[in-house]
Amino acid sequence: MDSKKVLFLVGEEFEDIELLYPFYRVMEEGFKPVIAWKEANSKVIGKHGYTVISDIAFKDVRPEDYIALVIPGGRGPEHIRTLEEVKNITRKFFELKKPVAAICHGPQILISANLVKGRKLTSVNSIKDDVIAAGGIYVDNDVVVDENLISSRVPSDLPAFASTLIKALKSIK
Repeated sequence: MDSKKVLFLVGEEFEDIELLYPFYRVMEEGFKPVIAWKEANSKVIGKHGYTVISDIAFKDVRPEDYIALVIPGGRGPEHIRTLEEVKNITRKFFELKKPVAAICHGPQILISANLVKGRKLTSVNSIKDDVIAAGGIYVDNDVVVDENLISSRVPSDLPAFASTLIKALKSIK
């Protein structure tokens, strides 16, 4: 097991910069970003046309093999939030108390996996009511940390989001 792998869950129409910014920051710091999608070695197209190639299929992900999970926003979370594999992956990261970083619409996956009740988090404003309805404590801030959960609202929050993620990764023994 490579103890420095960081898993990125993507769906079609992910917010390009919300994937690429933390992806390259993770890489710059010596960690190995791994993109998970429905199928391995497949093209996934972002909201603004950027294409990434998936490294692993959701069904083959073993959360134990990764040190953290990143969930970029855009329309991607909406497209994959109902998949049992995606919900199970996310639940396992919480169970293992590994860092989970979600930005923009990313918390939609957390909501579908029943993971926000009683947790402080933020998101894009358009799903604020969904976060609250699911029992989350919505905080309107550029980055919100609640134990292992890191969340941010929009692309302009990426500097705070990525630096908080990197700090969490570096604190792992």
